[in-house]
Amino acid sequence: MAQILKHIDADAPIRMLVAECEQPATVLAALYFAKLFGVEGKVDVSPLFETETALEHGGRFLDALLAEPAYRTYARQRGRVAVQTGFSDAGRFVGQVPAALAIERLQGRLAEAMAANGLGDIAALVFNTHGESMGRGAHPASFADRIEWPLSPWARRRFARAGIRLEPEVSFQGGDGYLFFATPELALATLTRIAELRPAEADLAAAADPFYHRTDLSLDFYRAVKEHQGEHLASRTYARAVTAFGLGLLNPTGSRVSRRQSDISADREMSLRQIRAIPHNAILQQLGYPVNVIAGIGSAADANREEMAQLLGDSPRGRQILRLVRAANALASIKTVAAFGELFNSAYWASRTYRGTEDHLAGPCAALAEYLVGDDRTGVFRRLASRLRIDALKFHRLIALLPEEAADTETREHVRRRIGVLQALRLALLQHMFLKVVAVPAFSRANDISRRDVIEMVMTLRIDEALVQLRRAFPVRIPGPRDFPLDEPSDYPDSGEEGYGAYERDFMTPIARAQELSLRISTAIANEFGAHG
Repeated sequence: MAQILKHIDADAPIRMLVAECEQPATVLAALYFAKLFGVEGKVDVSPLFETETALEHGGRFLDALLAEPAYRTYARQRGRVAVQTGFSDAGRFVGQVPAALAIERLQGRLAEAMAANGLGDIAALVFNTHGESMGRGAHPASFADRIEWPLSPWARRRFARAGIRLEPEVSFQGGDGYLFFATPELALATLTRIAELRPAEADLAAAADPFYHRTDLSLDFYRAVKEHQGEHLASRTYARAVTAFGLGLLNPTGSRVSRRQSDISADREMSLRQIRAIPHNAILQQLGYPVNVIAGIGSAADANREEMAQLLGDSPRGRQILRLVRAANALASIKTVAAFGELFNSAYWASRTYRGTEDHLAGPCAALAEYLVGDDRTGVFRRLASRLRIDALKFHRLIALLPEEAADTETREHVRRRIGVLQALRLALLQHMFLKVVAVPAFSRANDISRRDVIEMVMTLRIDEALVQLRRAFPVRIPGPRDFPLDEPSDYPDSGEEGYGAYERDFMTPIARAQELSLRISTAIANEFGAHG
């Protein structure tokens, strides 16, 4: 940073994001080094609160940090206290709805801590990161909801009552972010809406929101949804379903790898914590059910459904939560989750040829049935679908008590049908790939890779790796005499350069083509979920 300020730009201050910051000492260490390098007057050290631990203990963190005289001196010098809250890991580990409620509570604690430590006369810079789609904190219902979701009117009022000037920032992240600035007209409209909504201000005369006063209901609701989401995250069933295809349902995107550095283990044992938040959210969309948005809402309200429905219906924040969940539910399909599991159902493949209309597939179907006898994925998807269905029934009972907000039902059903067709096409493509790979003739083991390994690569959609091994085992062209400088004439072997062109045509090319089409379908489904790019 000292070099940047010296050689590139001495005017603009630098925001120093401290990720996964769970100790005030970390911020103080950053301040020490900033002072050591003579840049403390140009650097805003900004701790990020995004993990479950950081959100849970963030209030005490802020109390301890702002009580430090060295930090208060620094904050006065900069004229602001800077923090960052995020919806990626928060939405993954505690769910999107509990994440939003935990984040606004933390923002309220920041206002309290600043006032209590005599910092009410400087600004609070609150940077909220969210990304593409509702599964990473971007509220889809309206632009007003999108601006309010990460920094609620309740949190803003806490700063306003303390007389603290708010400097709100929010990111437009991923392809969804670029979309709002794709043309000069769109960019102007986006900036105009932000200016019109005035996110730095609060209406102190607004009627009290019952969501924050009926804490006997709302706090229990928050805890129950968070607990439900936590049970999914800790469940081997959920982890196995989400990682059943590895990351093969997704196009590689972004500047960072989708898996973290420790991802040496096999896909079968892949941990959800090894997958970054963006791919995790994207996989849920591809499997057909945004679990991190919907799951737990119905179950959390089930014990006192009528009271909870009344509270959510009367509360502006409650209605905002419902708009998010309804939007996710309008795109969700538990049947799709179950259908993915049937790809690994040995009985399905064994019975597929009973009608006698697919005799040409009898061999591959029998081979798949035998291969999948001990596979756990069918049971995993069925168990997950059952859990989601039970929770969804409770959710539908809840919303049956609430008036439907203005919605274009015909358009919504059209979108659902469109996603359904895309998913059906992809399931057919996956079946096509499975049938092709089990029909590949046996080949000798090499480089510790066997035919069974290649079949499993295709089943987890590691298609590029599988094709490399198949093409190594069955090269289209085998090196012959003309590939080498030979002094002596030779007529042997007579046909040493022909190779396995038919295998390339019948197996490798169809598998590659099917995967290419599958990834195009992934893009279309992501776009339907609002995750453009």
